[in-house]
Amino acid sequence: MADNNVIERLTHLSEPPGVAPSSGYTHVVTGTGQLAAIAGQMPFDTSGELVGPGDPSAQARQVFQNMQRCLAAAGATFADVMKLTYYVTDIAHVPQILAARDEFIDTSRPPASTVVQVVALYHPDLLLEVDAFALLSAA
Repeated sequence: MADNNVIERLTHLSEPPGVAPSSGYTHVVTGTGQLAAIAGQMPFDTSGELVGPGDPSAQARQVFQNMQRCLAAAGATFADVMKLTYYVTDIAHVPQILAARDEFIDTSRPPASTVVQVVALYHPDLLLEVDAFALLSAA
């Protein structure tokens, strides 16, 4: 779960005054440190093969595994993620995608999030792509 240094660095404002409470995401996340932008991750394995054609759960799990590797390369973990943006080809897949996401994040302190349904993605068999912003410790 979350590292205490990250908890001290990131502030989650789940219920800002005058805004309806959220479910499964935080409205505002602030903090201090170095910003890392993680490009949209797609469900391709290390050899570039698509994982889980037609299966939003399998694709989401691979996307978050790829993101975990990208975060690690930046010296970060999912506890450092401030914002996730989901691009999905079918909004009906969101519950399965979030269930996979919940295997990777601290659900008591979820990142700020946006979900957008799109007509198409980079590859015709992609069901989702997810990008992120993470806040690293100050250098």
